[in-house]
Parts: sequence; C-alpha cells; structure tokens
Amino acid sequence: MVSRPAATRAAARPGEVTGESEPGGGTPPGEVRGVVVVTDRRQAARPLVDVVAGAVTGGARIVLLREKDLPRGQRLRLAAALRELLRPVGGLLIVAGQDTLDGEALHLRAGAIAPLGRPRLLGRSCHDEAELDRLSTEDYVTLSPVFPSRSKPGYGPPLEPAGLRRLAARAGRAVLALGGVESPEQAAACRDAGAAGVAVMGAVMRAADPAQAYANLRAAWDGLCDGSHRDGGRVLA
Repeated sequence: MVSRPAATRAAARPGEVTGESEPGGGTPPGEVRGVVVVTDRRQAARPLVDVVAGAVTGGARIVLLREKDLPRGQRLRLAAALRELLRPVGGLLIVAGQDTLDGEALHLRAGAIAPLGRPRLLGRSCHDEAELDRLSTEDYVTLSPVFPSRSKPGYGPPLEPAGLRRLAARAGRAVLALGGVESPEQAAACRDAGAAGVAVMGAVMRAADPAQAYANLRAAWDGLCDGSHRDGGRVLA
C-alpha cells in the first residue's frame, strides 16, 4: 500500500481532495487527483510527445499512458520520453496494462489480475457497483463513462454527475471521473459530484493548443473560473 501522511489519511473521505500540491510542486506518490491527461496517439493533433509536452506546459502533472497496442520496446521508449517531460515538474507517469515499463505506477482494466510485485501506486478502471465491490488494495479508481464520449461513441450508458456522485461515495478511495470530460463546466461538475479528479483524453489530444486546453480544464477544476464557457469561463480569482 502506498503510504500517505497521517493527517491526510485522517482528513480524507471517499472522493475528497486533500493536500493538493501547488502547480510545479510535484506529485506525492499515491496522490492521484486534479486533471489527469490520458494519451491516445490516434487522436493526437501532433506527435504524442509534443501534445503531452504542451499539456505539461499548461500545468499537467499526471499522465496516464495507454497505447497498449504498441510493441513493448516502442512503449518503453515512449514511457521514458514522457517521464523526461514530467521529471522537471515533479510529475507522475501511470502506465495502463500489466507492465509498469520500468516505472512505479500501474493502471489495471476492470477484470485484470494484478501482477506479482505490487507497484507503489495501483489504480483500476471501474464502471459500476459490482466492480467497486471487488476492489482490494487499489489506491484509486476511474469511473466511466461519466458523459457521452467522442473517443468511444456508443460507450455507456453515461453515469452523468448523479451516478458519479453515487459511485464515488461507495468507492472508499480517490475517484477519477473518465469519459467525455471535454469542457471546463464538465470538469467542475465532476469535482462537485465528489471526484478527486478527472481523466481527460480527447479534449487535450485533439486540441490545437494542448497547453491552453489543459489550463482551461485545470482552472475550472481549481475553481479559478466558473466553467460556464469552453474558453475557460468567468474568472473568479
């Protein structure tokens, strides 16, 4: 199990965000929250590493590497390149699948068996109560799809914020809202429903300006804008 400061363990409730690090302040092991970037090179408007670099410039500190169809050698090189982007800002790369690719953080699909030798950080995809009830030592989960998704059309039915709220309260650990989170107002709605963070793919991958796209979502998540418009919303602070 990834250790957390005692004060954080005592204060945290399911889905609650506590101890958010300042931008650039690094991501403590075990802390998965805020706006997480999920990769998909097929949707990327530019080479994947360039898109992620833009997101990091915009404030991204946690990236979930998918690209599970690539041969291990290519995926290993891609993971190394993304870690190089994240290292100067104290960021974290999570790898989807059964192989950490020489890292310390792994994200499993719903029915996958955890590999021998638990990584320092372990997450899992969940979609309903039954999958949540089968959890054991996972540090966080994704819940999806929250909204209709252009990345996976027809995938669902979507949970919507009400369903997210219900499942987040049941999860007993940090929850990332995944699926169709493309606008600042959607990110804010997930935060208000009790999620510890949102996992975004297409909104950043397809963006002409990944840095600005990420910054808009992060501002809505942090409550710096009201999330009422796709350009970032009315500034509150």
